[in-house]
Amino acid sequence: MDLAEAIMNPKIDFPLPTDLPRPIDDGAADHPKGMRLPNVSLPSTRGRTVHLEKLGGGRTVIYCHPMTGVPGKPLPEEWDLVPGARGCTPQACNFRDRHQELTQREVVIYGLSTQSAEYQREMAERNHLPFEIVSDSDFRVCDALRLPTFTIAEIRLLKRLTMIVKGGEVEQVFYPKAHPIED
Repeated sequence: MDLAEAIMNPKIDFPLPTDLPRPIDDGAADHPKGMRLPNVSLPSTRGRTVHLEKLGGGRTVIYCHPMTGVPGKPLPEEWDLVPGARGCTPQACNFRDRHQELTQREVVIYGLSTQSAEYQREMAERNHLPFEIVSDSDFRVCDALRLPTFTIAEIRLLKRLTMIVKGGEVEQVFYPKAHPIED
């Protein structure tokens, strides 16, 4: 079974509805291109600290997502009405499945969310992610780069976007992200 079939399979923990609202480009991520990553250190799902300013000269993909669900726990009410919110786990699995190809091209992958590294660790272990998810729970990266966020159930979350970084500078931004496997 390929990833697209797995996403639509109603037996998985978080199937994606077919009628999800598509996000529109509101211009909220037009500005990060050309910006330097902030001098911020973030905890990762591997229990270490990732220093963004020391990512190196090669290319790094930082895919940003709102939040991953936990099997057996409901998502916030009206989650499916938020354009681009659904699909964080399938997005991570897509990068997992492309990890070897990207590594061969000397690209490093990080996921980034505002959830704690401990919260994300469960998803990373369950889905056998070969890369780290870093936690911006204090919104230091989000605020420094003025990344788009939204609030649901009184929780501030990062909107889905993907940044390509080279030498500490944002080279390209993909936003809005309508579907988790469009990266």
